[in-house]
Amino acid sequence: MQIKDSIQIGAKYIQEGKLVAFPTETVYGLGADALNPFAVAKIFELKERPTFDPLIVHIANLNDLQRLVLQPDDRIYKLAERFWPGPLTMVLPKSTLVPDIVTSGLPTVGIRMPANQIALDLISASKCPIAAPSANKFGRISPTTAQHVRKQLPNVDHIIDGGKTTVGIESTIIRLTNSGFQMLRSGVITQEELEAVIPFDKSRKTEEMVAPGMLKSHYSPKKRMLIASKNTLLNINKSKAGLISFTGELDEGFTNIIRVSTQNDLRDYAVQLFEAMHTFEDDNQIETIIAEEVSETGIGKAIMDRLRKAEYSWRKG
Repeated sequence: MQIKDSIQIGAKYIQEGKLVAFPTETVYGLGADALNPFAVAKIFELKERPTFDPLIVHIANLNDLQRLVLQPDDRIYKLAERFWPGPLTMVLPKSTLVPDIVTSGLPTVGIRMPANQIALDLISASKCPIAAPSANKFGRISPTTAQHVRKQLPNVDHIIDGGKTTVGIESTIIRLTNSGFQMLRSGVITQEELEAVIPFDKSRKTEEMVAPGMLKSHYSPKKRMLIASKNTLLNINKSKAGLISFTGELDEGFTNIIRVSTQNDLRDYAVQLFEAMHTFEDDNQIETIIAEEVSETGIGKAIMDRLRKAEYSWRKG
């Protein structure tokens, strides 16, 4: 099927209150009409997602932003000019147009404009903003290909196959305050890049669930997942473990290795991380997934956030 035809089918389904999985630059999203609370409820049902975890609303133009947000200020447009379309979500005071189910009853809504033409075309053709978390079962590995979606959500109404995503991890999420911005979730757009546009608010952020990805356990494979450490490496059977390798320095003894970068580039690690986790999860020879850690600078902060949450329930157990 041609992509244009698939997008038109997807738009028709969105208008009918059905669910459509589609690519963004970050991961595949599971989309519904953001203004239709009954359609949005299907997202929570299919994903088995708790209703206390709010959704991100995707838009294709700034006119939608004005409809969804109470009194947009100049800072929003400065950030949008610099980072949209792109992997940045802003949590903003919502208008009455946004159903409470989208925001889990909160007075704020997360909004972004994806940097993926298929996603933008789908939103435009659907003639509505699209609420879309990642297209996977709640808490499981995020999907970066259509096959990953089919594996976890075989009953979704329609999947638009746009190939592999180009960023690989979810968007950076920020909240605007009177003093500037606070980081709610790390992504490939870093705090330092954002600080070049508006100030960083150093005050302590609240611990309430105001954005996706804030739980301690998330992105988790069905097999044991651990971040590499000396103790971890001493206590595993490397012949039955899969190593997600970044520098190549830990490769010795492993028979199953996925090297996520040949240039030691953290962007490569971000792009390849979830796909590597899916590959090892599907490999019957693998019992444990080991991931090489990186320095928490720049994009490394986002990578380590995903790794810690992916291993949390396994390390805890």
